[in-house]
Amino acid sequence: MKLRTSLLGAIFALCSLSANAELSIQITQGVDNPIPIAIVPFTNESGGVFSEDVAQIVINDLEQVGEFRSLSRDNMLSMPSEEQQVFYRDWRILAQDYLLIGKINQQPGSQLVQVQYEFFDINREIKLAGEVLTGSVTQLRDIGHTISNVVFEQVTGVPGAFTSQILYIVAENAGPGMSLFRLEKADYDGARPQILLESGEPIMSPSWSPNGQDVAYVSFETDFPRIYIQNIATGQRRQITNFPNINSSPVWSPDGTKLAMVLSKDGDPEIYVQDLNTNQLMRITQHPAIDTEPSWTPDGSHIVFMSDRTGRPQVYRLEIGAPSYNVERLTFDCDQCMKPKFLPDGVNLVHVRRESRDPRYQIAILNVETLRVITLTDTSLDESPSVAPNGSMIMYATKFNGRGVLDAVSIDGRVKFRLPSSQGDVREPAWSPFLN
Repeated sequence: MKLRTSLLGAIFALCSLSANAELSIQITQGVDNPIPIAIVPFTNESGGVFSEDVAQIVINDLEQVGEFRSLSRDNMLSMPSEEQQVFYRDWRILAQDYLLIGKINQQPGSQLVQVQYEFFDINREIKLAGEVLTGSVTQLRDIGHTISNVVFEQVTGVPGAFTSQILYIVAENAGPGMSLFRLEKADYDGARPQILLESGEPIMSPSWSPNGQDVAYVSFETDFPRIYIQNIATGQRRQITNFPNINSSPVWSPDGTKLAMVLSKDGDPEIYVQDLNTNQLMRITQHPAIDTEPSWTPDGSHIVFMSDRTGRPQVYRLEIGAPSYNVERLTFDCDQCMKPKFLPDGVNLVHVRRESRDPRYQIAILNVETLRVITLTDTSLDESPSVAPNGSMIMYATKFNGRGVLDAVSIDGRVKFRLPSSQGDVREPAWSPFLN
């Protein structure tokens, strides 16, 4: 399999704008009984030196989501690189459930590498997966993430999201009375950060297009909030809105043809949908209260949003094209419920919740059919939840040691990790769709 050349464009077209500080992942909570897996260092058949350790990338990926525990290399009884060298008994002695091996080959004078990997179930004594991945030496990290995806799906049955990326905003002090804002993109684990936009005025609400090629966001560069779309590979951007007052909260429809947004051009903040092909604008809500924070249901048929029309922020759902009075209230048992986003199943709703007797803002999941609520976090200022494309993790912004950081939690609350930054406050994460 060849990693597509478009991946190289997306990763390296903006290398001149590489960010100064890399977010560094820290596991803060894992499962009690992680799955034991042996990941053998991949044999280098070329004799050269590579900038990335593919096996270590896979180890990091699998351990960072908290589900796996890798065997120390020092404790391995052998270092096989192909199937005929694998003796299942050796790995059972070491109490391992799974084994990953591989080798890397680079032809002299070529930038192309071939990475062959094989993945085994030790208890059943069978090979679960194996293939040869071809790419540039600069794509070794991407190849490692791709292998992690395969391993994760083979074991859990859930597609891996290790090749996904995140958007986020960094705000830092640039001098007396001055601030600097950056829209950055990085791997899901904070590695390889790149600056997409830098400004002395606020940047807000980043949102991925469904194909992962463009981003929408709000910029105050004209002194007023306006919505822009920017191509990641080329940096080309265009202004989408220029209405009076509030232009905010852009979010792409699942088919990528529309943007939901919040506009106050006609008075109160209301939800609108703009067709990106025709620029036709459709007003979705009509109420004297504040309607904001739209997101789409996975099938694109409805918009969920936050409104204070009952006096307190609550979550509502409205079918696209239906009369605005047909709005359906989804949350009832919280003092404030905000920032709604559905998991891919279209039933479980991620949101920020504050209870009447608890001043904390926490990330929770509401099953809209059973009304069961699960609170996932125990910090106090959690906001801006974003769901991984496989629906397994939620990334959100919070505070740690007085600084804005990104945290992530699994949908069952068992696994947590943090992406602290060494510079500035990090906020408003947006997890990408699956990327080719």
